[in-house]
Amino acid sequence: MTQHTPDLSAPKAPPGAAGLTTAQKAALTSGAGDFVTEAVGGVPALSLSDGPHGLRLPKAAGDGGQLDLHSAAPATCFPPAVALGSSWDPGLAERVAAAIAAEARSHGVHVVLGPGINIKRSPLCGRNFEYFSEDPLLTAEIGGAMVRGLQDAGVGACLKHYAANNQETDRMRVSADVDERPLREIYLRAFELIVRRDRPWSVMAAYNGLNGVPLSENRRLLTDVLRGEWGFEGVVMSDWGAVRDRVAALRAGLDLQMPGTGGRTDREVVTAVENGDVSAEELDAAVARLALLARRATTPAAGPSGPVPYEEHHLLAREAAERCVVLLKNDGDVLPLDPAAGTLAVIGELARSPRFQGAGSSQVTPTRLDTPLECLRESADGARVEFAAGYRISGEPDAAEHEELAARAEHLAAGADTVLLFLGLPAQDESEGFDRDHLDLPGAQLALLDRIVAANPRTVVVLSNGGVVRTAPWHERVPALVEGWLLGQGGGGALARLLYGHTAPSGRLAETIPLRLQDSPSYLSFPGEEGHVRYGEGVFVGYRGHDRRGDDVAFPFGHGLSYTTFSYDGLTVRASERDRQIEARVTVTNTGTRSGREIVQIYSGGPGDSAAARPVRELRGFAAVDLAPGESREVLVTFDRADLAHYSEREGGWHVEGGTYVVEAGASSRDIRCGAQLVVDGDPSGIRLSGRHTLGEWLAHPVGGPLLLEAFARGRAGRSGTDAGAGALADPVMRRFLAGMPLEVIAEFPQSPVPLSQLPALCEQVAGAMVPAAEAAQG
Repeated sequence: MTQHTPDLSAPKAPPGAAGLTTAQKAALTSGAGDFVTEAVGGVPALSLSDGPHGLRLPKAAGDGGQLDLHSAAPATCFPPAVALGSSWDPGLAERVAAAIAAEARSHGVHVVLGPGINIKRSPLCGRNFEYFSEDPLLTAEIGGAMVRGLQDAGVGACLKHYAANNQETDRMRVSADVDERPLREIYLRAFELIVRRDRPWSVMAAYNGLNGVPLSENRRLLTDVLRGEWGFEGVVMSDWGAVRDRVAALRAGLDLQMPGTGGRTDREVVTAVENGDVSAEELDAAVARLALLARRATTPAAGPSGPVPYEEHHLLAREAAERCVVLLKNDGDVLPLDPAAGTLAVIGELARSPRFQGAGSSQVTPTRLDTPLECLRESADGARVEFAAGYRISGEPDAAEHEELAARAEHLAAGADTVLLFLGLPAQDESEGFDRDHLDLPGAQLALLDRIVAANPRTVVVLSNGGVVRTAPWHERVPALVEGWLLGQGGGGALARLLYGHTAPSGRLAETIPLRLQDSPSYLSFPGEEGHVRYGEGVFVGYRGHDRRGDDVAFPFGHGLSYTTFSYDGLTVRASERDRQIEARVTVTNTGTRSGREIVQIYSGGPGDSAAARPVRELRGFAAVDLAPGESREVLVTFDRADLAHYSEREGGWHVEGGTYVVEAGASSRDIRCGAQLVVDGDPSGIRLSGRHTLGEWLAHPVGGPLLLEAFARGRAGRSGTDAGAGALADPVMRRFLAGMPLEVIAEFPQSPVPLSQLPALCEQVAGAMVPAAEAAQG
């Protein structure tokens, strides 16, 4: 990945920001209201809107209410991130974002507060419906596409929530305590990839703290990493109500506090500048970035003007939903259904009253809503479609009502050819603001499931949920299982088309469905206690942890079936030294009788002798291929050599180990179809060896190891008689015994081939030899 070293001094102020007083500059750094920034001098006000999957718009002109989640004007509700991530389709995400941008422009919205790209660390996180995946690469590909779609249409994206925002419990105060390696490899990785490649205009700092420092006041994250390392040149704004110390936040690199505070914190900033607690240059830098955002966001968009094509957007929402549905199981080819024959029993209130989005700040008032029941009836071409609610999704029925609902559904199921049973989570079970307590479906639904399957074994379960639900052990008793997620306003039509076979399912899981909550790698350290949550699983998040432990899972990361089958053959892997890219090519064949789309997933595992604890495999890239029956096509997936690196604190950054890597092509992290080996030359080590480093570390060092052995050889040659030091290295048991000792300790042994007095010179010799080695590697 191309490195970019920005100028962290105050950027030049765009027109409109020059000549402002300190008070005016301070006013620009906080909002004028809930979702509006200040207009000061020549810098215009900006309108912001929640909207990762559609806009939350105030009904009246002007500022929207922060806590009013239900009285928004209509906008297209596209599939939320939980569904869109399962499309594995960046092009689709970019089109969705462009449509959101068109609606934003029509309402005068300059910045959309999204996408949310936090990692699904735990399946219990109440906000998982707003996030794409447990994998940072997949997250970056879908999230980055949304950034491009918004900004290419002239509307700013706001990448959120930076960073390690992986739970709702105590979300405004909790400190996420994360070691540097998992922080870099898992929780910052998607942010880094998108910032470097897609250049979002703004980033939102999260509520939580990181290793004891609130994100809004975290200079290391906001300035040193985001701007210094990654080259971010846009605005950093706070999450709503996150700032506790405006002056400390400004010094840390936070440009915009939201929402407004009626001038209170503006006065604090003015006082801090007058007292010297904040330099004029720091304030000017924030003002210049805010003025640049205003100029970008108010430049006339290149897209077409005129009325918003809401009907086209609804069709796009339905198309997107079709790509997001995951067919988890289809024994005996129960699906697709025949729309022209038989009796279909549709059971479950969620078929009539669907959940199509999550609850909280991202809530959209849809322009229209397709319900599964209505669409199944409209799409039937002779089949008889009957309905029974089976359960309630709000409130608790008494025992008599519960029995009446279940008995009516059971009776309907017994007389049908096939049952479509819609199950899922009610809104009160998952939302922004609180985490879930468990992974199970509601008890009334599970009891109904038992009765329906007993009455009619030919039962297809369709799920509706924003976070994964436990499907074990009941999924073994149903022949077909469809993960419908939350599908937006076009979800009903999408499900009808898929279930009747008018289109084939192509969604793939963006997160693992575990057998039990206890199997989740984060189980023992979620959600923390006493204001801290320890990320004890390290880099082993999601499938990385399940695969490393060898857990059985209900359905693995990347899994998803079609109405046809695919074979893989002839994986070849080639590394290009010129552009430092790796090419993986594999031939995929449609071996079934229907057309379908396969998502080819490329994984790699670290070298077997890695010095770091590595996952069994990690996603490196993916590609979709549409194939007719019998058709074959070669699929090319490329990724950077740098993607093989792990983050090493000893090396001071990303480091590619030399050795033999295994590159694999598969249909999921557990369905690997073929593999190939790739020999990779490692990066030169940047470790400056000292006497405190162990013998093992010296011997493993590519420069220090040979020099130490040479010094040992010279030392032995200068000695006479029995040499205990030489014998120790020759004895494998003694060598392992000594490997953990610092070299300076060994050097004090009476018969050491390298005495303590020679160690400083040896260390300098290693340091001197490393410079030309590093230069040669870069050249």
